[in-house]
Amino acid sequence: MSPIGKMPISNVSPAHDVLRADRHPLDPIFKPSSVALIGASERAGSVGRTVLWNLISSPFGGTIYPINPKRANILGIRAYGTLKSLPEIPDLVVICTPAEGVPGLLRECVEAGIPAGIVISAGFKETGEVGTQLEDEILKTIRGQMRIIGPNCLGVMNPVMGLNATFANSMARPGNVAFLSQSGALCTAVLDWSNRENVGFSGFVSIGSMLDVNWGDLIDYFGSDARTHSIVIYMESIGDASSFLSAAREVSLTKPIIVIKAGRTEAAARAAASHTGSLTGSDAVLEAAFRRVGVLRVNSIAEIFFMTEVLSKQPRPRGKRLCILTNAGGPGVLATDALIQGGGVLAELSQESMSAFDAMLPSAWSHNNPVDILGDAEPERYAKSLEIAAKDPEIDGMLVIMTPQGMTNPTKIAEQLVPYAKGLGKPVLASWMGGESVERGADILNKAGIPSFNYPDTAVQAFNYMWRYSYNLRGLYETPSPNAAAFHPDRSRAAELLSAVREGGRTILTEYESKKLLEAYGIPSVQTEIAESEDGAAEAAALIGYPVVLKLHSLSITHKSDVGGVVLNLPDEPRVRRAFNQIRDSVEAKAGAGHFQGVTVQPFARQEGYELILGASLDPQFGPVLLFGAGGQLVEVFEDRSLALPPLNTTLARPKMSKDVCGLAPPLVPPETSSSVRRNWFD
Repeated sequence: MSPIGKMPISNVSPAHDVLRADRHPLDPIFKPSSVALIGASERAGSVGRTVLWNLISSPFGGTIYPINPKRANILGIRAYGTLKSLPEIPDLVVICTPAEGVPGLLRECVEAGIPAGIVISAGFKETGEVGTQLEDEILKTIRGQMRIIGPNCLGVMNPVMGLNATFANSMARPGNVAFLSQSGALCTAVLDWSNRENVGFSGFVSIGSMLDVNWGDLIDYFGSDARTHSIVIYMESIGDASSFLSAAREVSLTKPIIVIKAGRTEAAARAAASHTGSLTGSDAVLEAAFRRVGVLRVNSIAEIFFMTEVLSKQPRPRGKRLCILTNAGGPGVLATDALIQGGGVLAELSQESMSAFDAMLPSAWSHNNPVDILGDAEPERYAKSLEIAAKDPEIDGMLVIMTPQGMTNPTKIAEQLVPYAKGLGKPVLASWMGGESVERGADILNKAGIPSFNYPDTAVQAFNYMWRYSYNLRGLYETPSPNAAAFHPDRSRAAELLSAVREGGRTILTEYESKKLLEAYGIPSVQTEIAESEDGAAEAAALIGYPVVLKLHSLSITHKSDVGGVVLNLPDEPRVRRAFNQIRDSVEAKAGAGHFQGVTVQPFARQEGYELILGASLDPQFGPVLLFGAGGQLVEVFEDRSLALPPLNTTLARPKMSKDVCGLAPPLVPPETSSSVRRNWFD
């Protein structure tokens, strides 16, 4: 039966209420039985006409109610003047009228008992203060009464049930990927691409400004949807960070969540804010948050979809050791470069594997990894080589590279590898390099479940994403808990210290106060004495023992080196006295007399290891964030640091302290934001 021919229910009934109570709160958006369209129009090129046409021309089996007080029918369908004139309460209302009228319309929806809406209209917080006020009014109206997607969005598709409540120019194919995007324009581009590439979706959502329904809500919804195998997100701002982290942590254990996040640089962040009206936050902290909850972050739209395919077809690797099998040396070298640069490791072949390769391959084989099985490799040689690599416990994944040469048959080689597509317990990737001659072989591999890439460096990039994803997921099983029996901080002492600082009208601790605060929490620090005079400095130095260090003690200056406030390795009293006067004179000359409150005297610690920095900050979106990295005067130049979200245990903390443990360079803060980060972390 066509959607416009379905008989409407004359009145809402108690049974209808029970049905709604049993449904997921977002089911009325993605699985409505009836849809009202406010702003329906016959005007060519209008959003209202396009949305209505998409609703009635798609396979959706529900009732559609165009609402337009000026027309009796639209596109041949009976139109209604108001929501109150409808013969039933629809599950979903779609609004595409000017922004200023939307709050009043949603108030009518709430009064009518409509459970969900999609606000396609633009002109809200992305436009400034007036738009923000409209959104505040909407929130007050719908809170606890109605769920909405938008505003400023393309709309929603459920290709599985044939719902197309968007103004896109085509319908997505049904499939098992939920695509969620903060950009409607990107949705249409991906939609065109997916129809050409025959990629299908279980849900296709333009989330817009996320006034109500947010990432966490959608991750939770599609995480429990049996038809959805993976969730793909284009994100410009995270919105409710707590909701996102909570939902992602739970769902990522069973379904891949793959995100491309715009706004890495300050310029891009400003562009995103003007687009969505939302803050994007620190990209470095966001990166740490993604890792903490098992979200895979990629850098391009192409990577989103090839990683979706790879993770759906092949098992995740246990580690980052890759074996490369190739019939040409050059591509193997290129693949090796890409592997190492991306943090992966070229697997060391076991003695058993070496012996097996020696027995099976011609004597001229590479005798190393990459395993060059030579240009005349026939299909059987490829298959046996892959089988040997799969049995090696030192190998976590395999990449098979084939270049078309006079002696090779790309199609038959692919056919020989089909039995190894599943059951190895390790991922197998392929790169069938070339053009028309390799197309059939690549298609055979893809259909069998072995993802094939045009170039080996792209395949290696996929493998590097895979082991990072595995590594992040393992962290989800770590449940840090404080060891109360071994930890007894002196909280009263810490509170007294902080209260004294606040009473003095200060917001920054001195070095001396910082060390006393650390000591209250059981963190050792070097002995430090305050000296307000030259004689006091000499007495403190004698008490501590030479050599000593003198540093500026100031209630207002934190960067001591900038004002000549540090003198090292003082061996005796005369030099201590000279250093005291040197620091005082330098500070008074560069900053003024009011900034000198004396010096601190500390033992001179000879540098026999590494200078480190450990810090914490409150991120406005994610809360407490920990920092670990290389310290010293050049800390802001090298930017060798890593961020993590607490709580941490040893297993979670160790990778943040060593690049070698997880193979990842610490996240870098873009140069454009380094000054603000410096103020937050190092002041």
